[in-house]
Amino acid sequence: MTKHSALDITAVLVLLVLCGSWGLQQVAIKFANEGISPVLQAGIRSSGATLLLLVWMKIRGVSLFDKDGTFWWGVAAGMLFAGEFLLIFWGLEFTYASRAVIFLYLSPFVVALGVHIFIPGEKLRLIQVIGLVCAFLGIISAFGESFTLPDGNMIIGDAMFIGAAVLWGATTVLIKASPLAVIAPSKTLLYQLIVSAFALVIGSFVIGEPGIIKLTPMVWGSLAYQTIWVAAITYTAWFWLVRHYPAAHLASFTFLTPLFGVLAGALILGEPVSMALIIALVLVGAGIYLVNKPA
Repeated sequence: MTKHSALDITAVLVLLVLCGSWGLQQVAIKFANEGISPVLQAGIRSSGATLLLLVWMKIRGVSLFDKDGTFWWGVAAGMLFAGEFLLIFWGLEFTYASRAVIFLYLSPFVVALGVHIFIPGEKLRLIQVIGLVCAFLGIISAFGESFTLPDGNMIIGDAMFIGAAVLWGATTVLIKASPLAVIAPSKTLLYQLIVSAFALVIGSFVIGEPGIIKLTPMVWGSLAYQTIWVAAITYTAWFWLVRHYPAAHLASFTFLTPLFGVLAGALILGEPVSMALIIALVLVGAGIYLVNKPA
């Protein structure tokens, strides 16, 4: 149930914190990859966040077993959530991260199409579609320099990230268009964390990951950041936003996430920042403005 027809200052500030946190997560994953295989890492993150969320819901008095008709919707959302991360982490073995992000951020278009079909009150105007395209061009500007002709393995990886984008967008639309939209955001997230915790750990063994290699303070710190802050706190905040604001407007802001990731890489890892990034920030900013421009 959407309570706001447009994003207000609260939503914008929360979205900026979320996108910055998710961008920094890319750096945290790189650090944690030195000691824990990627898909298993995602499974451990979901498992730890599940325990934290259960404690939080107990303190807040959120009921887990109300007959609210959301169980199978929650399981479906959890499978989509797990499939998204499985494809993301496994797909990085076949393609470059800078190529992958271009395909992953097809997700807002999936959301736009989904809400147009399933949520009549959130149909996009032409100017908003132009805004989405503008923001996507910004992503291509930032990462397109590695967008070369793919070999066979890259095609596999690219396909995985297109699939991940579809699953990410489908998760948002499913939550928005189902009874999950009116329950506590923490319960919506709990469904996804529980299902993904099982699916990702099993998926790690199926694809033959080496598992836990070494545990250093940096690996522990990176995993704690992902588990406590990203998976338990920021995802709860995201589902609160999905419950209260138009989904396509929210999705447009997610284009900032990879750009924050590049900035975090520059500040923390000393990676170079090119003029393409500056152009990308301008295009993404313009796109977000157009998507959220009042009629």
